[in-house]
Amino acid sequence: MSTCSTVSREFEEPVAGTAATARTWLLLEQPGPWGAKALTSSHLDLALGRALEAATKGTGVQIALIRRPGRHADSRTPATRQVYAAHTLPGRTWLHAATTTAPERLLDLDFAALGMGRSDTFAAALGGRPHEGNPLALVCTNGKRDRCCALLGRPLAAELASSGVEGVWEVTHLGGHRFAPTVLVLPHGYAYGRAEAHAVKEALHGAREGRIVLEGCRGSSAWERPGQAAELAVRTEVGEYAAEALTVVRTDGAAPRWEVLVAHADGRRWRVEVAQGASLPPRAESCGASVLGSPGRMDVVAVRGVTVTALAS
Repeated sequence: MSTCSTVSREFEEPVAGTAATARTWLLLEQPGPWGAKALTSSHLDLALGRALEAATKGTGVQIALIRRPGRHADSRTPATRQVYAAHTLPGRTWLHAATTTAPERLLDLDFAALGMGRSDTFAAALGGRPHEGNPLALVCTNGKRDRCCALLGRPLAAELASSGVEGVWEVTHLGGHRFAPTVLVLPHGYAYGRAEAHAVKEALHGAREGRIVLEGCRGSSAWERPGQAAELAVRTEVGEYAAEALTVVRTDGAAPRWEVLVAHADGRRWRVEVAQGASLPPRAESCGASVLGSPGRMDVVAVRGVTVTALAS
């Protein structure tokens, strides 16, 4: 029986515009097994997991659990855990790190402020400081969400770690398991699908230099999915790879069609038409799906440069 990722690859399903949406990521180290809903089905205290789910809801903060690559099913939870927070909005991007012996202190965070990109709450609650190491590569390996993430994600994470790549973590969920192995690179928040070790190394090297690698890119988590597709289309159109160069200013319309205004830091603007399509033929959207579906896709119809006069009209 074919896996969902095999079928997606065979039908060449496009990956652009499929990244999870989160302007701020909050990551807590939690070794051991993960269930499908890892915050409440892992070795993390159940009451704490439920409280964190409730506290982050609607704030723009996506919380996930991370663990170091390798054997983990019976790993002892360390006394001191690693915590990261990252804000992905261009022009305000940051990645901070902290350690804690009391994960319940995460509840002291002002999640609304964190979602808006204020790092001071991370510093106040956890003593967080700017991360001085390499960018992070988060590889989804949660087989309880979808077996493709374990079958393809865990070997990728292990290969990267064994080859000396720093900043590699396994993560609970990035969405889009049919694009496994999936990877999120922080601080800029660009996600990648069908990732291979050489491509992840290239993406990390680019991130260190403030550049984006477009091959296999699903989009920036800073934007909703029409904006993700529009921004990537503009990058491709003009050959722009600087991570902080483009911003999604506005998205007008509603499914199945949007007009997205994308701005460059140098003042240029583009209007991008994006249409929601369906990936055919119908297939299971995940290995655990009991019915066939037609996964949504973001198709860029047109990219048009606009002048300031046109914007004012």
